[in-house]
Amino acid sequence: MLLLAATLGMNAQKPMNAPKGGKAISDELLGIFFEDISSSADGGLYAELIQNGSFEFSPAEKDGWGAGTAWKQVRPGHSLGTLDVRKDNGIHAYNPTYMRLHTERVKEYSDYKGWKGYGIENEGFSGISVKSGAIYDFSVFLRNYGQAKQIRIALVEPQGWGKDPKLLAEASITADAKNWQKYNAVLVPNADCKKAALQILVLTLGDIDVDMVSLMPQDTYKGHGLRKDLAQALEDLQPKFMRFPGGCVVHGGGDGFWDTYRWKTTIGPKEQRKGLKNTWGYHQSMGLGFYEYFQFCEDLGMEPVPILPSGVSCQGANGGWNMWPTQAQDVVPMSEMDEWVSEAIDLIEWANGDPATNKWAKMRADAGHPKPFNLKYLGIGNEEKISPEFSERFKYIYERVTKAHPEIVIVGTAGPGSHPGNQDFEAGWKLAEELGMPIIDEHYYEPNSYFLGKRQYDSYPRDRKTKVYLGEYAAKDKKLIDALAEGLYLLHVERNGDVVCMTSYAPLFAKKDGTNWNPDLIYFDNERPYLTCSYYVQQMFGQSSGQYYYGDCVQFKGDAAGVEQPQADVHYGQSVILNVKKRKLYVKLVNASDEKKTADIDLSRFPIKKNVVKTILTGKADDENNYDKQPVAPKKETGKAQKKFSIDLEPYTMVMMEYDM
Repeated sequence: MLLLAATLGMNAQKPMNAPKGGKAISDELLGIFFEDISSSADGGLYAELIQNGSFEFSPAEKDGWGAGTAWKQVRPGHSLGTLDVRKDNGIHAYNPTYMRLHTERVKEYSDYKGWKGYGIENEGFSGISVKSGAIYDFSVFLRNYGQAKQIRIALVEPQGWGKDPKLLAEASITADAKNWQKYNAVLVPNADCKKAALQILVLTLGDIDVDMVSLMPQDTYKGHGLRKDLAQALEDLQPKFMRFPGGCVVHGGGDGFWDTYRWKTTIGPKEQRKGLKNTWGYHQSMGLGFYEYFQFCEDLGMEPVPILPSGVSCQGANGGWNMWPTQAQDVVPMSEMDEWVSEAIDLIEWANGDPATNKWAKMRADAGHPKPFNLKYLGIGNEEKISPEFSERFKYIYERVTKAHPEIVIVGTAGPGSHPGNQDFEAGWKLAEELGMPIIDEHYYEPNSYFLGKRQYDSYPRDRKTKVYLGEYAAKDKKLIDALAEGLYLLHVERNGDVVCMTSYAPLFAKKDGTNWNPDLIYFDNERPYLTCSYYVQQMFGQSSGQYYYGDCVQFKGDAAGVEQPQADVHYGQSVILNVKKRKLYVKLVNASDEKKTADIDLSRFPIKKNVVKTILTGKADDENNYDKQPVAPKKETGKAQKKFSIDLEPYTMVMMEYDM
């Protein structure tokens, strides 16, 4: 238990003494959960601008897909040639498909003064968005036959059928390698364009093989290949951890467990990673793989919380959501479970091991990170139905991983619909207590009435060894009232921060016109993110984390003395959080009712300084931020700090007050 308490930040060395009356709580309460759903990675957080650059889309994965998905043939100047999809002697076994371009004619007609060449064009993800003067790195793998080939790389703005495209940027490559070789170029557009396309035009007759086409902005988040504005939106949440890569992505796509996510095929050079159709129905390039996830956690100062399969499929696989909960799970035979134990142990050694003595750690070092990532948490499974088959396999992995690496904190699962009385919930907790599991992951999505009225964690036993990670939750809409309901619930979570150690809203991202699930925390298109009301509530909680909770500093008028709101079915509440590391005090108030509330606040025990920064989020109950308008956003104001005062809280309002100490 001492190891877990230290891990949760509850027994850390404190730069200042905490005044009496506080309760020690986890200072990792607010984190994020990233799942590649709703085009969150390719075409989203991963900054790659080319779709299907590896030509690995396949009709075997989805009807209508093929190597030419997102590509088209182009032959300006009436050039002639043919395209041939090939799989013989590809770059890598995980990346076998490539395109052979055979150029027959590049000569212009005498009356044609425009472009020439034979080649292919990529439209990106519903267009390639580029900015004037920005620098874009182009790369491609080529294998040449015969004489060296002159190749023109062009960023263009298509002008419609029969018209030359507008040239935005161009570069030239001379390809003469007889074996696969990577070629690079730099493109700098001369104008902004929201719907650009990339052309690869061969200007020399003959054959050439093309694979792994890439176009990346140079200006990515900390230079690590992630889209800067979306990564910044996550940084602004000040999350303490990130759970990844899912979610249902973890344990099998729509085709069952055997199409599951395997972390080992997502590391190493990009051309050696294995693309995969995921459970949400689209192709993952794995350009955003485990190395990038861990690197991003390091960049943001978050604890990585990777989730690995448990040997049991999602009950939604093979159309199971239509039959759940009666649908049988796909399961790994117990005779093969050692492979999934190794999956976990090898990940720990990849993340934390010594490159001089461990082959997995050496792969991490070879990728550019010789120092360990200092992994502390590892999740096994994701909201599976807690069947006897699941329990047997989870226990098998858990016991062997904890024996090999007792320093790792294992996160289990309470199944879907994690409320007391639910069959999976009760079975999941029984298994957790049997194993002495450090953390169990609970998930639930409910109407805002649940978050407004229920206070689930007030009744949890205080003497349980197992702590709670509320890993997926959200009200089922994205209006201000939904966000405030979630805020009230988080106030009650902070009050119970001795039994709840982590929370993360879900899902995190959703792309316009590519959304699998609603609501989501951050919507985006190719140009910008759109921040929801719930985003701002999460941000205010992320900015006001700490190690101690005080429940007796705020009293709402009309309440009995000593009542710590929010209680069940009460639509207003408070919490006071002390961060001894930052020497800051935070007071949070939420009013999700249609009546003004008055709170009396007494901060006499705290050595607060003279100023207070107040953040206010307010509006109408049905206000909603979307692509067309953003009526709700926080406002800040600075005032003189008082130790005793009253504050009027307007209807549908959240206020956070920040004090230096």
